[in-house]
Amino acid sequence: MSTALQTEPNLFSYRKYWAQRFGVAPVLPMSKTEMDELGWDACDVILVTGDAYIDHPSFGMALIGRLLEAQGFRVGIISQPDWTGANDFGKLGRPKLFFGVTGGNMDSMVNRYTSDKKIRSNDAYTPNGAAGKRPDRAVNVYSHRCREAYKDVPIIVGGIEASLRRIAHYDYWSDKVRKSVLLDSKADLLVYGNAERQVVEIAHRLANGETISELKGIRGTVHFVKQIPEGWAVKDSTDVDKPGAAMVPVDPYQEQPACDKKPDDNTSEKVVRFDRQLIKDQRAQTVIRLPAYEAVKDDPILYAHASRVMHGETNPGNARALIQLHGTRQVWINPPPVPLTTKEMDGVFDLPYSRVPHKEYGNANVPAFEMIQHSVNIMRGCFGGCTFCSITEHEGRIIQSRSEDSIIKEIEAIRDTSPAFTGHISDLGGPTANMYRLACKDPEIEAACRKPSCVYPGICPNLNTDHTPLIKLYRRARALPGIKKIFIASGLRYDLAVESPEYVKELVTHHVGGYLKIAPEHTEQGVLSKMMKPGMGTYDRFKEMFDQYSKEAGKEQYLIPYFIAAHPGTTDNDMLNLALWLKRNGFRADQVQAFLPSPMSIATAMYHSGKDTLRKVSRFAEDIAIPKSFKQRRLHKAFLRYHDPKNWPLLREALKDMGRNDLIGNGKQHLIPTFQPKGTLESSEKIQYFKTKYTGLDNNRGGKTKPHSGNKNKPGRKQK
Repeated sequence: MSTALQTEPNLFSYRKYWAQRFGVAPVLPMSKTEMDELGWDACDVILVTGDAYIDHPSFGMALIGRLLEAQGFRVGIISQPDWTGANDFGKLGRPKLFFGVTGGNMDSMVNRYTSDKKIRSNDAYTPNGAAGKRPDRAVNVYSHRCREAYKDVPIIVGGIEASLRRIAHYDYWSDKVRKSVLLDSKADLLVYGNAERQVVEIAHRLANGETISELKGIRGTVHFVKQIPEGWAVKDSTDVDKPGAAMVPVDPYQEQPACDKKPDDNTSEKVVRFDRQLIKDQRAQTVIRLPAYEAVKDDPILYAHASRVMHGETNPGNARALIQLHGTRQVWINPPPVPLTTKEMDGVFDLPYSRVPHKEYGNANVPAFEMIQHSVNIMRGCFGGCTFCSITEHEGRIIQSRSEDSIIKEIEAIRDTSPAFTGHISDLGGPTANMYRLACKDPEIEAACRKPSCVYPGICPNLNTDHTPLIKLYRRARALPGIKKIFIASGLRYDLAVESPEYVKELVTHHVGGYLKIAPEHTEQGVLSKMMKPGMGTYDRFKEMFDQYSKEAGKEQYLIPYFIAAHPGTTDNDMLNLALWLKRNGFRADQVQAFLPSPMSIATAMYHSGKDTLRKVSRFAEDIAIPKSFKQRRLHKAFLRYHDPKNWPLLREALKDMGRNDLIGNGKQHLIPTFQPKGTLESSEKIQYFKTKYTGLDNNRGGKTKPHSGNKNKPGRKQK
């Protein structure tokens, strides 16, 4: 981390609030009865969440709640309240300081709807997986109910749902650009990203008598301003990234070289440092004015432009504030929060979590808890910059890692306290499996860099890719008494892994349970360039190493590659080529993933504008393929499941339209057969199938399906 960013007060350096005298609660209370047992007459902070309350650091409300408790505050939890009225929002009484509102660990819309906008039948964050326990756009609804319950209590919204809606954003579910969630929720303040620093500062300042309207300028927060504060310069977004002719820049977001070599001569060195400091000071007092909501909501090109500018201001070392007009109100977005130090990360994860669901749920199973109860989060953030992913927009691209001792301490706690523990740690990871302690080699370069990815189009020469600390952690963890096996279940960044053959060997020899999931996402370079993902050559290199080390270890192990259908920039031919690759390599996907345009991601700006937003956008720039129609999205998913007879009628039709009848037949060289097995069509598809069959439009004959003849990558067909 840049030394320039280490000016923030340590997370645990604040003087504790007077209520610390009540001590640590066994679990944060969810009822008045529990508050009475703790001797509380009121809560200082009440957190409202769309998830079941699990007192575990993998659940946001527990982490923030325990952190505030460590600061001396009394924190209550309102979990999955009945949002049809305000009663549940008043059950813990009036909070002394504020309501903290979150939709939960997942965006409520992503949680409830599939990428095809169909309602999901379950919710992993609810007891027994029951669906329908949270409303659509939960942050808005919960915030309104909090206001209804206690009109004068400050409301602060946060979590991933609020974080990714902090500016005017394209909303896939309504197919329109919506306002910043700060307006729609009618909240007083929004915190984005991992919000420890912001929430702790806010709580202490409110406790010291400041009003919510006085809390301006806190990093990682969004608020309203009536006018530009004195001393601030305003820069129009078109001066930063003027929409113009399409071109391929070296770096789509860089305004100036970030990796200048330092002069050898001392005098020049001082001049360079002085100039950099002057620029930094000027930037710190500059706010960029984005196009107003009213402009971007009706103009996809302006929306794409605003998205590019916003993504260029995500490095805490050089990000400027943003401002966007919504009607008569001005939304001010402060620069991202300073990442936590290792010591602070340890402090957050070492808090006294009970690590179990609240007793209110009895013996009910909460699927998300069952999945993570024996996993350990070792780091945060991601510098991959994949355009379809929102991790960078939420957690940032600077990796925040825990110490080895803290991680080992948590593994021992799981071993010694979890009644369901069988000796197996299900994961040591985070957003990625192998970015632990990886960072820029030079803090000054890191603080100045404006690249959206450290690994695309290739690995930056300034990135430290040494996996030694992670190897050391793995070895120490699996040597602990009582630990039988440690699996690595987080997604592996294999383009980084191949830089460390020793790491790949360690992983393959000791931490793969027969299958290892990785995510090439596609095979075609045109699509991969829109995703900012490496080419398949890197996959082939990793697979070769994986197979070699598996063989040396005497183990039969398989890679499970994940792919995305219908991503912006994907044509029908791209999906056909991917299907042919899958067939050649013997992979049969059980489940497939279609692109879901989540708010604020780069790929979502592509989806909405129809342009490649990794380049300068203009109205005259070439359009890129955007699979939007239900039929085309279904076709792209069908290509991924080319082996499923239910998809054959659709694929036959498409292949004929594409002039690829040569791929329809009953030989090994064909993608799909000419026949349709009985009982393999949905009722609506049967009508269409027989309609075309007997009107002479389809001369295929029925027949018996041949059994699958084998799969050289056997478990590949288990892909999800």
